[in-house]
Amino acid sequence: MISARTLERDDSLRDKALRIVRQAIVSGEIKSGEVCSATALARQLGVSVSPVREAMLTLVNAGIMEPVRNIGFRVAELTPADLDEVFELRLMLEVPAVRALADVDLTAERDRLDQLVRATEVSAEDRDVNTFLAADREFHLALLELHGNRRLLDWVAILRDQTRLYGLRESDTHTLSEAAGEHRSILNAVLDGDGEAADRLLSAHLAHTRSDWAHPPER
Repeated sequence: MISARTLERDDSLRDKALRIVRQAIVSGEIKSGEVCSATALARQLGVSVSPVREAMLTLVNAGIMEPVRNIGFRVAELTPADLDEVFELRLMLEVPAVRALADVDLTAERDRLDQLVRATEVSAEDRDVNTFLAADREFHLALLELHGNRRLLDWVAILRDQTRLYGLRESDTHTLSEAAGEHRSILNAVLDGDGEAADRLLSAHLAHTRSDWAHPPER
């Protein structure tokens, strides 16, 4: 179940519920195949059922959850073939977009991007898997946002959330540190205007994500 959190009323409750539920799925707090009650989760988050149900329906539309009639929602289970398809699509969509950024002057974005990479490095050093996963997501999507194609950004965000990084645990410090180092190398290549290196490094990084992180848990 999701660890205790509260939602503030000044922003969209649906969006906050969506962010919390998504992160709980990605981090493994809500496990693949586990059935969740919108009512129970709303009680945990201290809000009405409506925004939580809306958040879950959004995840259903994204292929991340599926409805269970008269019970609630469950995290959709992915096969190795499903994960291979996601990996292939990310290569097709994400790599060319990031490579193209090497031809763009990103001087104004340098500090922000550096801070995002640094966040992955610090969380890797701290063995904080949940914070690392959030920072990893933010870094990748920040690069794509600079490409300027909103639909591309939305599609890759959905693909990332479908993958879910099953294999990461607090003990996988070497994996986290390697990934953070790859983030740094990718960013340096983009900022140096080396599109070929950015292409190669991001392709390898995504391959590591598929082979080392995203594998269905053993039953």
